[in-house]
Amino acid sequence: METLFYFLALVQIAIGAYLIWHALQWLGYVRRRLHTDPGFYAPRVAVLCPCKGIEPGLERNLVALTEFERQNYELFFILASGSDAAKSIIERVAKNSRVKAQVIIAGPPNGCSEKVNNLRAAIEQLAPEFEVLVFVDSDGRPGKTWLHHMVAPLGDSRIGATTTMRWFIPNRSNLATALLAAWNAPVVTMLSEKGKNFCWGGGTAIRRTIFEQSGVLQEWRNSVSDDYSLTRVLQRNNRSIVFLPECLTLSYVETDFNGLLEFTNRQILITRVYASQVWGPAAATHFLYCVTLVLGTMLILEDVVEQRPAFHIVTLTLLAVLLSAIRGSIRLIGVTEALPAGRSQIAGQGWIYIVLTVFIPFLYVANFVNSLITRKMRWRGMSYELVSPEQTRIVTL
Repeated sequence: METLFYFLALVQIAIGAYLIWHALQWLGYVRRRLHTDPGFYAPRVAVLCPCKGIEPGLERNLVALTEFERQNYELFFILASGSDAAKSIIERVAKNSRVKAQVIIAGPPNGCSEKVNNLRAAIEQLAPEFEVLVFVDSDGRPGKTWLHHMVAPLGDSRIGATTTMRWFIPNRSNLATALLAAWNAPVVTMLSEKGKNFCWGGGTAIRRTIFEQSGVLQEWRNSVSDDYSLTRVLQRNNRSIVFLPECLTLSYVETDFNGLLEFTNRQILITRVYASQVWGPAAATHFLYCVTLVLGTMLILEDVVEQRPAFHIVTLTLLAVLLSAIRGSIRLIGVTEALPAGRSQIAGQGWIYIVLTVFIPFLYVANFVNSLITRKMRWRGMSYELVSPEQTRIVTL
């Protein structure tokens, strides 16, 4: 077992060193983007926000969508049902909005997720004057210049879409919420300057002509995932997806352990079904890290009990942990620079994004195992079975 540990530890250290190099590359890209002029492209934009139910800070999140500067846009809030608990809040925000805001009732889904159905229904009703589509989530709180920075790069017609990512800030001091924030943090560094980026549904902008020519609405017809399906279409058409770290979006969250598992299991299951090329390497990397730490801990305890020197095993085990913490620190530096509005809160909870992320791979492994044994998931009160990327079954409970 000791020989196996040495082998795994050396492999893990090599991977950790590579990931630190990747994190430094990512940080350099973040800093270059923060000093890049977004340009002057300001077409007519439709901002599409699917909503369901009451969530922490909902009204403040939606008000933020009405306050964008330097952009000609109209706002569309989409609900599946007129009896949704959020409807009164949404109508109040729309009524007081300084930009034109509409509320659309999409109706129940059939063969796709509720969110996808909401987006399809809204887009099918859009007037032809809208040149760019921007997708946002109701749990995000972007800044006033966010929309301009998202849309302006599309002035380059070679770009397929621009995208960004959320950054969770715990709204409660319980462990489940802290774990959710730590779980989400590494996703931010999966997006980069030259990598194979993916669209995030809470912050993606695309020219309407590209959206229509690529056949996204058809792809969505039987899909549960709006963003991964959009990504698949763009990749098939050799369209680039540009990551904009200057548009990172704050999301204030609170959850319990049931909510934590529901969210994390759903994200990994969707990844397995829609992006197996991402799921496989990620599963292997997290599994290797966890096995290395477990084996190292077992060997250390064995040496302590038998009063043998354990310094070399402690060093190798802690080195793997240290490399993970360094990656978390580099990520945190980039995020605090990209999100000045949340800098004090993020820095004040830095232990979540540095210390907790060291242990988060164990939660990821549980998520990967779950995605191997079931194709079913829950999402905002609805249950789905992901038969394939082209087939979704709504499960009746």
